[in-house]
Formats: sequence, C-alpha cells, structure tokens
Amino acid sequence: MELGSVLQFLENKTILVTGATGYLAKIFVEKILRVQPNVKKLYLLLRAVDAKSARERLHHEVIGKELFKVIREKHGASLHSFISEKVTPVPGDISYEELGVKDCSLKDEMWREIDVVLNFAATTNFDERYDVALGINTLGALHVLNFAKKCVNVKMLVHVSTAYVCGEDAGLIMEQPYHMGMAKRGDDKVDINFEKKMVQDKLNQLVLEDVPEKEITSAMKDLGIERARRFGWPNTYVFTKAMGEMLVVNFKDDLPVLIIRPTMVASTYKEPFPGWIEGLRTIDSIIVGYGIGKVSCFISGPQATLDVIPADMVVNAITVAMVASAKQHPENVYHLGSSLRNPVKFSNLHDFSFRYFSENPWINKEGEVVKIGRGTVFSSMSKFYTYMTIRYLLPLKALQLFNTLLFKRYQDVYTVLDRKAKLVMRLVDLYKPYVFFEGIFDDMNAEKLRIASRETCPEANDFDFDPISIDWEDYMMNVHIPGLVKYVIK
Repeated sequence: MELGSVLQFLENKTILVTGATGYLAKIFVEKILRVQPNVKKLYLLLRAVDAKSARERLHHEVIGKELFKVIREKHGASLHSFISEKVTPVPGDISYEELGVKDCSLKDEMWREIDVVLNFAATTNFDERYDVALGINTLGALHVLNFAKKCVNVKMLVHVSTAYVCGEDAGLIMEQPYHMGMAKRGDDKVDINFEKKMVQDKLNQLVLEDVPEKEITSAMKDLGIERARRFGWPNTYVFTKAMGEMLVVNFKDDLPVLIIRPTMVASTYKEPFPGWIEGLRTIDSIIVGYGIGKVSCFISGPQATLDVIPADMVVNAITVAMVASAKQHPENVYHLGSSLRNPVKFSNLHDFSFRYFSENPWINKEGEVVKIGRGTVFSSMSKFYTYMTIRYLLPLKALQLFNTLLFKRYQDVYTVLDRKAKLVMRLVDLYKPYVFFEGIFDDMNAEKLRIASRETCPEANDFDFDPISIDWEDYMMNVHIPGLVKYVIK
C-alpha cells in the first residue's frame, strides 16, 4: 500500500475535533497547525453555553497553553489572525443529538465543509457517574457518528477509544472490533437501550425521593461499577467506551470508521517538545504520590507489564491512519502501545521513580526536602490487604472502640481516618486490574501502517510512532517524570 504525503493529504482539509480541550485533542490540533498551516479549517467542539464562552475556552484552555509556544514563536504578532482564519470554536456537547450545536447556520456550514471527524471527547474517570459516562462515552459516540454521516463531503470518522476496552483479558489481545451486545462475561447480552432506560429510571426515582445531590452522585457511581462488573469490565470508563465502540461499528453504514485504541498515554516524546503533559493519568498519580512522600508502597505482579505510549506518537499514528483510510486501506482498528514490541515492567517504573526522586528530591511547601525510601512492593492483593489490616484497619477499629467509650470525644479524628482508609481501598480496587494486568496488545495493524509509512511516506520521520525507538530509562528519567514535576508545581 502506498500512502504518499501526509502533508498533501492535510492540505485544504476541513476537520472537526470533539473534546478539543482534552489532552490528546490539543496535541493533535497543535501538530496540524504547526506542520500544515495550509489546512483549510479546524472546527473545535467545546462544551460551552455560547460562542463567546467557546472563544474564551479556546484561548485559555487550548491556544494559550505552553503546548502552543512553538506556534506562537513561529507566527509572532500574526498568531491571532492565523488562529482566527484556521480555527472555529463551536459551542456544543456530544451528549446531545447534533452535538448540541444550536447555531443552525454554523451547523449547515459544518455539514457542507467537513472532510474528517475526530472524536476525542471522553470522560476518563474510572468511577464516573454512570449517567455521565453513558452520555459521553457511549451515546456521545453515536451522536458524533450521526453528525459525521450528515457531512456531505466526509471521508471518515476517527473514533478514539482505549485499548483497555478488553477488560481483564490475558494473553495476546487482537485488534478486533466490538460488535453489538458483546459481553466479557456470562451469557447476557449488553443491551444499551436497557442501560439507558435503567439509568433514567434510577435518576427519576432518586429525584422523586428528594435524595441529596451528593448521594445521587454516589449512587450513580456505584451503579456504573456494578453494571460494568456484571458484564465483565472492571470499571465504568472502559465499559462505557466499549459500548461506544459497539454503537459506532453497528451504525456506521458506509462511512469509513477508524477505531484508535491507545494504551496508557504519557507525556510527549519529542513534539512539539519533550515532556509536555496535562493531568495525572494512571501511573502518574503513583509517581507523584511517591515523590512527595504520600505513597510508600506499590502493588504489582512480579512480571506485570506497563504499557505506555507517548502522546505525540498517538497523534502521529492517528494522522497516518487517516491517510491510509483515504487510500482505502482495509484495517480499521489500531492498538497503539508498547507492550508487544518494547515492554517496560512495573518494577522498572518503581526503580526509575526511586532514582529520580533520590537525585532530585521534592521540596514541600515548608521548603523542606522530602526524603523517600524504596518503599514496600506487594506482589499480591492478599499481601496488601494483610498490610492494610495490620497497619491501619485494626488500629482504626481500636480507635472506634476507644471513641465510643469516651462518648465520641475523638469522633472527628476517627471520621477523617476512616474516610481516608475507605478511599485508599476504593482506589486500590479500581486500579487493581491494571497493576496485575496480564495482557499484551497485538499491534499488527499499527505495524503494517508503520511499514507503509517508512516505505512510501516522505514525512515518515515527522510522523514517527514506533515504540521500539523509546529508551525507557532515558524517557522516564529525563522526559516524563521531569514533565510531571513541572506540571504539578506550576
């Protein structure tokens, strides 16, 4: 298969990007504007009440970020006119049909002009409210698809999912689509219409009973986890993303669809500069917690593989896959990760974190150096639960008894400690499937794309997404962890 020029493909294209304030979406927008200023137009869907609010979000949460400093330096005083010409902020929300776009003339213009639709919008909280996650990750995917199908010149829809829609599968996990109703466990079929109705009925019941909003949120979170685990997914996030894929695959009709499944997305590897990150992702919370002295123990299987991929590599792969789709390349599901071709172990992450923070210790708010030890590594959940019981839960039970005997004198102390212990156990329960994950993501489709790019694309080096090139020690010690520290302290 011959790809040809990526830049030529992007020239004069009109692209819709949903979830435009999100991490990957911003990196995609920056890349396109930087490497192909002759792109015709980028419509950026932003959750906002009106055009003014959308413009403000564009400038404060997208263009104004450090990520765009290379573009700012390149255009100087003409940046504002360049952005005004190339970027149109669109107030809307994928939770609604027609993406919640109220401006009819703008909507008609988009349907006439758009060539490519990219859906980056998602809520990535593992225990998000079920109604919220269903609205964005599942039904939102269908709304984006339906909007794309109304675009008269549309060439494709790119749906960004996650590799972890696989649930807790082990072994080699293939790049295959999810078909409607497929469950990971049991004989029951996933009925999305039933899930939608059940959520609405539950919400109506809670409102009718005048349940406080905080308790409604808690109930919706619990419901999401309960439904996910019933069908074999570990959390609400990956369950609702899997259902989103089902809808896209089932209702795409003749529209070419690409499903992009990155693994754990980390900071930028090279572009527009190394180490840019926004938000703390799965492994990042552990690294930062360890560095500031809040995390003293780790949980991981002895041979557990950490599947990480830098964000700019994901964006490069998406862009090249778009070109391949335009050339009628048959593959439509891509795993973007490192576990098959260049794996790194959780034990390596522990070692990198210890070495980095030993050499570059964290300075706390009082100006004191935070000293870290190697910490304790638990190779099984049973060992961790034993540790928690002896170190925290039994003393907490003793405090509860002591507090009762002293007529609740220490109730405030007990309440705070009890809440913290429950939070830790809930977080461990949510992250458990990933620290003991035994799957390896096959990336044959992505590898075919890399080969075609190297052989037939003149800009292959500028759109590199080969994880083999990553030196994990150098990347973690000199790029990713320093980037995390910079993000946390600013």
